[in-house]
Amino acid sequence: MALIPGLDAIAYGGDYNPEQWPEQVWKEDVELMREAGVNLVSVGVFAWSMLEPSPGRYDFGWLDRNLDLLHRAGIAVDLATPTAAPPPWFLHRHPDAAPVTHDGTRLGGAARQSFCPSSPAYARAAAGITEQLARRYAGHPAVVLWHAHNEYGQANATCWCPVSAAAFRDWLRGRYRDLDALNAAWGTAFWSQRYGDWAEIQPPVLAPTAVNPAQQLDYARFSSDAHLANFRRERDLLHRLAPGVPVTTNFMLANCKNIDYWRWAGEVDLVANDHYLQAERADNHIELALCADLTRSVAGGRPWLLMEHSTSAVSWQPRNVAKEPGELRRNSVAHLARGADGVMFFQWRASRSGAEKFHSAMLPHGGTGTRIWREVVELGAELGRLGVLRGTTVTADVALLWDWESWWGLELDWRPSRELAFRERQEAFYEALWRDHRTVDFVHPEAPLASYPLVVAPASYLLTATAAEHLHRYVDGGGTLLVSYFSGIVDEHDAVHPGGHPGALRDLLGLTVDEFLPLPAGARVRLDDGRTGDVWSERLVLRGAQALADYADGPAAGQPAITRHSSGRGRAYYVSTRLTGADLAALTGTAAREAGLPAPVDLPDTMELVRRRGDAGTFLIAVNHGDTDATVPGSGVELISGAPVAGGFRVSAGGVRVLHES
Repeated sequence: MALIPGLDAIAYGGDYNPEQWPEQVWKEDVELMREAGVNLVSVGVFAWSMLEPSPGRYDFGWLDRNLDLLHRAGIAVDLATPTAAPPPWFLHRHPDAAPVTHDGTRLGGAARQSFCPSSPAYARAAAGITEQLARRYAGHPAVVLWHAHNEYGQANATCWCPVSAAAFRDWLRGRYRDLDALNAAWGTAFWSQRYGDWAEIQPPVLAPTAVNPAQQLDYARFSSDAHLANFRRERDLLHRLAPGVPVTTNFMLANCKNIDYWRWAGEVDLVANDHYLQAERADNHIELALCADLTRSVAGGRPWLLMEHSTSAVSWQPRNVAKEPGELRRNSVAHLARGADGVMFFQWRASRSGAEKFHSAMLPHGGTGTRIWREVVELGAELGRLGVLRGTTVTADVALLWDWESWWGLELDWRPSRELAFRERQEAFYEALWRDHRTVDFVHPEAPLASYPLVVAPASYLLTATAAEHLHRYVDGGGTLLVSYFSGIVDEHDAVHPGGHPGALRDLLGLTVDEFLPLPAGARVRLDDGRTGDVWSERLVLRGAQALADYADGPAAGQPAITRHSSGRGRAYYVSTRLTGADLAALTGTAAREAGLPAPVDLPDTMELVRRRGDAGTFLIAVNHGDTDATVPGSGVELISGAPVAGGFRVSAGGVRVLHES
C-alpha cells in the first residue's frame, strides 16, 4: 500500500514557501522542481498572516494560483495548516495567550510558536483557519496529504501561565478523580505538600528548592497532552471536511524530549519526522540512523516519511558546518534504508530574509550553478530508480527499550549523579550494535518483545510493575535481556519500588543493589577483565546471579560489576558501571551471541548495512561512511547502476549501493 495515496514514487521535495517570492518566480520554481525530480512539496507551513491578514478576513487567491500551477506540472502538495506561527494580530488581540517561562517571564511574539498550547483563544483561531483551508481545498487534485501545524512543542513545549495552571488542574482531575489519589501518587506527605483543594495546585514553577518530582513528571505528561489535543482538533476538522486525504504532522523523534511520541503514534495517519545532523559530531551518521530507527519503530514498523532534513548546513547550531560532497546523498539513502518512503528537505528555495536565510536549501542562493543543486538533481534521478523499495519493511533482530517518561524522570532534580543521562546511554548501546551491523527497533517497555532474540534496557530508570512483569515473561520464555545501571528504580509516580534496588528488576536480575556509588568527576574504575568504567558504580549483592567481571579498584573493589542470571529458559545480564566504546561493544557482543544472533559480518564498522523486504524480494542498502572502498558480499542487481552482481559488490568510500538480492 502506498504511503501517500496518489503518489506512485518515492516522495521527493521539500518545504515550499511561494508567499516569500513574487509570482513571476513561481514558474521558474516549478520548472526547476521538474528538473530535480521533485514530486511533493509542503506548502503554507508558515503562511497564516498571508492567508488571514486580519481576523476573519481571508486571502486565498495566491494559494489557489500556486496549487493550480503545481498540479499542472504534476507536483503533488502536502498542504499545511499554518498554526505554528500565529500572525501579529493574534497576540495583539490576545496578549494573555503568549507563553510564560518557568521563571514567570512572558515571551514576545516576533517568532514562531509564540502561544500557550492551552490557550482557548489560540484553539479558536487555529480551528478557524484550519476549517477555512479544509473547506476550500477539500477535493483539490494537487492535495494528497494534510500537514497539521509544524513541530509541535519545538519552541513552546511547556507554558507556565495561569491558563496552563487551570488546564493542568482539569487534566489532574481526569487522571486522579479525587485529591486523596493525587496526594498518594505525589507523596505529598513529604515537605508538608498535602493538598486539600484543587485550587491550591499550581504548575511546578521555579521554587526555592527542588520541586516535587511526581508533580514535575505529571506536568510533562500534561504538556505533551496539551499539544496532542491541539493536533487532534485540527486532524478531526480535516478528516470531517476533507475526507480521504491522510493527515500527519512532523515529529522530531529522538531529539525532542518533551513530546511522548508513543502516545502520538496512533493519532497520525502516517508518521513523518524531521531530522537534522549534529554537524560537529564525528559520528553523526550513527545518530541519524538511531533517529531513523526510532521513527520506524514509532510507526509500528511501517514505512514513514522524512518530512525535513537539510541539503547542507543549518542555521541554528553554534557552528553551522556544511555537508561534504556526497553527504547529502548518504544521509538521504540512510533514511531510506531504515524505512522511509520519502525524502524531503527544508526547504526548496533558500530564503532572502528572516531567521533561517542562512539555512541550506535544495535551490541555494547561488542557484543552479552550485554543487548543492547538482547533488539535488542527481539524488532525484537516483530515487527515481529506487521506487521498488516503496512499501517494503525493515526487520530488526535487537530491541532497545525507549520510554519518554523514563527520560523525563531520570533527568529531574537531585538524582545521585548529574551525569545520569538518558540519551547518552541510548546512544552508547545503539552505537555498539550499529558498528556490529545489527538492526535495531526501539520499543516501549510494555510492547511485545517475543520476536526479538535480544532486548537491551539502556536507561529504564522509570519502569512500571506491568513492564517489569512483561520483561520477566520475555526472559522466562527464552529471551536475552541486557540491563544497564540505575534501571527499574521507580514507578510511574517517581516513587521508589519497595524492597531495595533495582526494585522492579531485582528478582529477574538475581541481585540487590546494596548501595549506589556514583564516581567523582573524571574518576574511573577498573574491572578485573581489563575493561574500565566511569560515572557510576554499585555495591551488588548476588542472589542467584553469576559474576562475569568484578571491580578491581574503586569504591566497590572486589565486588561484582557485570552479572548474568538465568531465569526460565532465558537469561538477564546486568552492568553496574558506565562502559563505552570497545568495552561496551564486547558486552553487547557477548549478549548477542548468547541470544543466538549470527556473528557480525566481516566488514569495516563504518559500513552501514540494512535490509528492506517486500513482495518483490529483499533489498540490501549499503552506505559507506568510511574513507576506503569496501566489498560487500551479495548477488543480484544493483539498482542505482543497473549492473548485475555475482558474489559481491564494491562500495566506494563515501558511496552508496542498493542491491536487489537474488
